[in-house]
Amino acid sequence: MKTERVTGGGSPKKKFDRNVPKKPAVPLKTDHPVMGIQSGKNFINTNAADVIMGVTKKPKPIYVDKRTGDKHDLEPSGLVPKYINKKDYGVTPEYICKRNEEIKKAQEDYDHYIQENLKKAAMKRLSDEEREAVLQGLKKNWEEVHKEFQSLSVCIDSIPKKIRKQRLEEEMKQLEHDIGIIEKHKIIYIANNA
Repeated sequence: MKTERVTGGGSPKKKFDRNVPKKPAVPLKTDHPVMGIQSGKNFINTNAADVIMGVTKKPKPIYVDKRTGDKHDLEPSGLVPKYINKKDYGVTPEYICKRNEEIKKAQEDYDHYIQENLKKAAMKRLSDEEREAVLQGLKKNWEEVHKEFQSLSVCIDSIPKKIRKQRLEEEMKQLEHDIGIIEKHKIIYIANNA
């Protein structure tokens, strides 16, 4: 057989030869199969010995989910705690530890940058006691404005009463906004008046 060049991306193309038989010839009518061949092996005894000596097969774990007896495999069901048996169970993954270190380093760099800029801009950091005092003062002011707002008359029929009510509402809204900002931010900087 001759081989020709490879075409496309497949195997080399073989030249077809009509004279090569691919299958064995069909038996003739006069040919008869060989009969009467017997083996000396006792299949019953060997099979029995294999079963007796063999290791018993463990039944596949299943669970039944309905009273009609629907059976399902236990392993993929999620009822078997297989992940807690892993040796790395409960251990923080390495990429998260690395990311936490990067975040911590970035925060330190940012704090250092802020400190340098604060020194340049001469800003003063508000201490925790001062911050608490400002917060208490704002809350006290809000309570006073709220008390004044509550003492307004129910019937607001004149323009000065409407203006007074609007002014008190704006003051309360501004005080609530300031209290929210101070409670939200733990570190507060104040520009020095030079």
